[in-house]
Amino acid sequence: MKEKIYFYYTNDLHSHFNYWPQIVRFLKDAKAAKKADNESCWIVDIGDHIDRVHPIAEAFMGKANVQLLNEAGYHFATIGNNEGITMDHRDLYHLYDDASFEVVCANLHNMKGAKPDWLQATASVTSTHGVNIGIIGLTAPFNAYYELLDWHASPPYQALENHIGPLKKESDIIILLSHLGINEDQEIARLFPDIDVIIGGHTHHLLRRGEYVNQTVITAAGKHGSHVGEVILTWDHARNKLIHKEAYTTNITHLKKDAQTERTLYKLRERADKRLDQPFIYSKTPLSVKWFASTPLMQAFTDTLKEWTKADCAMLNAGLLMESFSAGNITYGDIHRICPHPINPCVVTLNGDELLEVIRVSLTKEFMQQQLKGFGFRGEVIGRMVFSGLKIETKQHPDGSEYVIQAYLADKPVLSENIYRVATADTFTFGRLLPEIAKAKSKTYFLPEFLRDILAHTLKHKFANPSQS
Repeated sequence: MKEKIYFYYTNDLHSHFNYWPQIVRFLKDAKAAKKADNESCWIVDIGDHIDRVHPIAEAFMGKANVQLLNEAGYHFATIGNNEGITMDHRDLYHLYDDASFEVVCANLHNMKGAKPDWLQATASVTSTHGVNIGIIGLTAPFNAYYELLDWHASPPYQALENHIGPLKKESDIIILLSHLGINEDQEIARLFPDIDVIIGGHTHHLLRRGEYVNQTVITAAGKHGSHVGEVILTWDHARNKLIHKEAYTTNITHLKKDAQTERTLYKLRERADKRLDQPFIYSKTPLSVKWFASTPLMQAFTDTLKEWTKADCAMLNAGLLMESFSAGNITYGDIHRICPHPINPCVVTLNGDELLEVIRVSLTKEFMQQQLKGFGFRGEVIGRMVFSGLKIETKQHPDGSEYVIQAYLADKPVLSENIYRVATADTFTFGRLLPEIAKAKSKTYFLPEFLRDILAHTLKHKFANPSQS
């Protein structure tokens, strides 16, 4: 007898709920069809389901996302970095208290004591006809962040070495839920041949028909819920072995929606808006935002960052603020809408030459107009860099573009041999946007504060007026 075993999955939803009703309808239909045929299937999420860019995720600190996973009938989930490092210790510790699915993550550890009741390194299930399946989860070890929140993410390979052996003894099939990214998944497939399937995420890669590395099939379904993944495993009971592995993704954006899920999302959004719609300050005048120019609000925001971090200077890109604040009551919902990014403050140490190069690059038209996606940034364009504690001397080329002559800190020229503590958005510590910041040897992150917490502090202390209501 040959038995087919099915896993359906999502990854990197990032609280993009536009297609969630279609996802739920697809999963319910798939589950019903498998049940009718007496076939086994499980539904799993690979992390970053939560993203505090969305008002529902923000207002309920991720617990509404867990509710949605419950109602959709998920069986397992692992943790992404957006679950792990964008909320304080207590909020993560209790995030999955009400989960009706199992949370599997072998490399996340509590530095403050006992692990949460919901956290387990591995799990196991048995198919309709007795095939034992072991499941292990891993998350990206962003310990520069995790350890500031009293968590530790141990090295993924170490976690696999500790758990794969015992899991193999009790399992016919091993599945890894990996929020590590495609490169790590490929290397794990090469180093750990006992893993049959790697269901991946984190790097938002879409593998429409899976990728085979040695005997392991690797799969992932892109980002933001446009696709749902499916893994089909064929077990030959006569030969007592796994004989075939398949992986596919389905674009679900055009499919019918689940009506109950639509109603749930509508109600959650209403409740979220009500929670966030609490007056925070009153402003007599509008507070303008311009992406390609400094404004009093953007300058004060950058000044507050410098004060908050006690850095020598600070720099923030104007594209962080999505729109202007209207006059009148400003709510936390307004602050969240205008600065939605899950971005933390950061201080990096640069020498004078590095700082000058960062300034020069940041004031180029190409940099300012870049339509950045990822690294925590949820805006449209980077925008103009605004500085605090620095005076920048510039001139214009004949074509109107700006170039830097010199920069001054406390009326003294920035010197190549001097060392400067520069506060900025942690976005620039990743990738190649500003290489001097990304490769800085000293980086100090501030958690659990987001930049919008700094913005809120700015509004409260520098722009609040007595209410006229």
